[in-house]
Amino acid sequence: MSLGDSSADPSHLGHSAANEPRPLAVVRAMIDALDRDLLQILARRMALVAEVAAWKRQHGLRIRDPQREQDVLRDRHERALELGLPPGEIESIFRVLLRSSRDHQAALRAEVPASDVARTVAIIGGHGKIGRVVARLFGDLGHRLLLVDVDTTLRAEEAAAAADVTVISVPIEHTEAVVRAVGPHVPARGLLMDVTSIKAAPMAAMLASTSASVVGTHPMFGPSVHTLQGQRVVLCRGRGDEWAEWVARSLAARGLVITETTAEQHDRVMAVVQVLTHFQTQVQGLTLARLGLPLRDTLPFTSPAYLLELYVTARHFAQDPALYGPIEMRNPQTGTVTGTLSHAVQELADVLATGDQAAFTRLFDEVRDFFGDFTAEALTQSSFLIDRIVERS
Repeated sequence: MSLGDSSADPSHLGHSAANEPRPLAVVRAMIDALDRDLLQILARRMALVAEVAAWKRQHGLRIRDPQREQDVLRDRHERALELGLPPGEIESIFRVLLRSSRDHQAALRAEVPASDVARTVAIIGGHGKIGRVVARLFGDLGHRLLLVDVDTTLRAEEAAAAADVTVISVPIEHTEAVVRAVGPHVPARGLLMDVTSIKAAPMAAMLASTSASVVGTHPMFGPSVHTLQGQRVVLCRGRGDEWAEWVARSLAARGLVITETTAEQHDRVMAVVQVLTHFQTQVQGLTLARLGLPLRDTLPFTSPAYLLELYVTARHFAQDPALYGPIEMRNPQTGTVTGTLSHAVQELADVLATGDQAAFTRLFDEVRDFFGDFTAEALTQSSFLIDRIVERS
């Protein structure tokens, strides 16, 4: 059955009365057939996306065309209204399709000039979770890979000497030692870079251990992401602008969004983005575990917001503590962040204990003023997330 097949038309089913429901098995078969047709159409759409990717590569165009995307979303929204379909849900479907299309174009190297030279990239820690992501990224861009890990016969020093680019992707606590061991073997014409969550200390170690170019990066996502499209990477220039530009172009070509900063500013901001976020999640998880109320007893009472908090907390504790510990312990601003949070907890606890509504309102207003115009975006985006959670629950 295809979309152009008259058998998909209810008027051709031959049921005896217009108001008589069709057998459920028949209706389900029709839905299954239409879904298969939709999949065929999506496959044809993706084939056309490949042609778009080839055109963009030939003409040096960026993968993402914001104006084109807005035109598509506006048109599909309007057509959904005409067809009596929920426009918000249809727009969500097409946003996913557009993201998938960008990812497909990136995998086809749409933003990689045909004249680009393939490099040899050594990834120290290439069998680790982030190491595998880095390997996939550079592999997709057509570069030759040398993967080194504790289970390989190829040694880090040998790989660095043979490579144009050496990427350090090892646990934080081992990064500086590996940098000191590998750095002297990186050719002076080459690049030494890392993907560590802390930047100041690794950057200093790289600059001191080699005369090659140095770039620090920090992928702001975990290895379990479904797509690299739109994911953020922080880039810190150390030495050698030519290689830094190459790294920036390579990351952008794979759909990543780049934020450039200094190593010191990176660590200051990460004290909030990572340390504060992880610390308060850990405090919430520890509190839940110690209150004596079984988690299952709370689930029948969950609001969407509480469920979202539970998902974030449970997701956090499903990860490796050997990753989060060093991120929080090695950031030079950790003491300031944890001290400020502890003071805020005590201040708010005192207000609740005394029942001081005026003080509570003052604290509320202080935080509302801090968020300012961001509040409108937060309401929109969080409502979208809550709707998606409700749909899947």
